[in-house]
Amino acid sequence: MRFHTLGDWILKNIGMKKRLQAVCLWFLLSLMVETRKHSLTFAAEIPGLSKAQFCKFLRNNRKVTAHTLETLSKRQARQFAGMLRRITGLPWRVVVIVDSTIQGRSSLKSENVGRHNHGKGFVVGRQWTNIILVVNDVIIPLPPIPLYSRNYCRKHGIACQTEHELVIGYLLGLDLGEYVGPHDDDDVVVLADSGYDDRDIQNTIIGRGWDFVVALKSGRGVKSDAKYARTRKKPPWDGIAEFFKRQRKLAWETV
Repeated sequence: MRFHTLGDWILKNIGMKKRLQAVCLWFLLSLMVETRKHSLTFAAEIPGLSKAQFCKFLRNNRKVTAHTLETLSKRQARQFAGMLRRITGLPWRVVVIVDSTIQGRSSLKSENVGRHNHGKGFVVGRQWTNIILVVNDVIIPLPPIPLYSRNYCRKHGIACQTEHELVIGYLLGLDLGEYVGPHDDDDVVVLADSGYDDRDIQNTIIGRGWDFVVALKSGRGVKSDAKYARTRKKPPWDGIAEFFKRQRKLAWETV
């Protein structure tokens, strides 16, 4: 089957109802256009449509949109998985990357907005936890995890959970077989930054039979075996930052 335009190809793969096709197509195209800020106003300005149409489209079709995107992710993953290849120089074949993104807002008065510590201080906005699958050098986005504020949960009757609790629930329910087909648990590794240096998350990953590589928080307690061998005394536990400062001159072995 041949497609005359990019729009025809997009609509064919999404399978959206005809009455929603125009708004859906323009919204997706707006996300492809490079701009400082992707918003509903920007999406409406491109075709000259009303912003209300895009608001209504997203509000009334949240479940349909999420289901469609999840279906597309699974279809793409199965298409590229085929025979799983090892990552060059590493023992794994499937990589799950966990990271968070702040959708910046100028005011705390907006719905579901909070102050989030994002590495270099607090940022005002909405937080999403992104989950990305890497299979045979192909990046496949999985459904993200929205983080709801306490006020938003109270208003909508949602059980309030921390980001770590949401990540644990996501990992427990993630069926990689639907994406990559039959595979060994030893072939899977989860990568994350220090924001996910949490024992419960790490135990959840181990419980699934997967491996993980997670950056350590600066306050994580560590000790030096070399110092213990030299003094024969039980060394105190130091934070990562303090440990590296004190043990800088010791011989290092790369892991």
